[in-house]
Amino acid sequence: MKIAIASDHGGFELKGFLVDLLRDEGFEVVDLGNHVYDKSDDYPDFADALAKAVAGGKAERGIVICGSGVGACVAANKTKGVRAAICHDTYSAHQGVEHDNMNVLCLGARIIGNELAKELVLAFVNAKYIDGERFSRRLKKLEDIEKSF
Repeated sequence: MKIAIASDHGGFELKGFLVDLLRDEGFEVVDLGNHVYDKSDDYPDFADALAKAVAGGKAERGIVICGSGVGACVAANKTKGVRAAICHDTYSAHQGVEHDNMNVLCLGARIIGNELAKELVLAFVNAKYIDGERFSRRLKKLEDIEKSF
């Protein structure tokens, strides 16, 4: 599976840790930056690039990191076809994929540490969407909402 990852300065160190983790686990990683620490960079730039990569099929899933995860999540969800959520517990990280076909995991590097981030990312990337009647019905409703704009 190809995983896109991006962060602003708030998630820069955590992103480096997660890039190494994902590669060690055998995933193909598309690192969309930032590639150098820049305290004046802005999360919307990286969340937008990541969301476009996932929505455009350049990656199957994405991970976007900022200080709290909130801004990156809001920005990523502006892109049609992206279902992004902040997850700071492992249940949500896998259940979001299984039930809601979540394709972008948002993390707050100032909220969680490396070990919890590792557990969250592995739960997210190893989860599979359950294509059951109630889940596909709900997903269609989300797509209908998206089409209305």
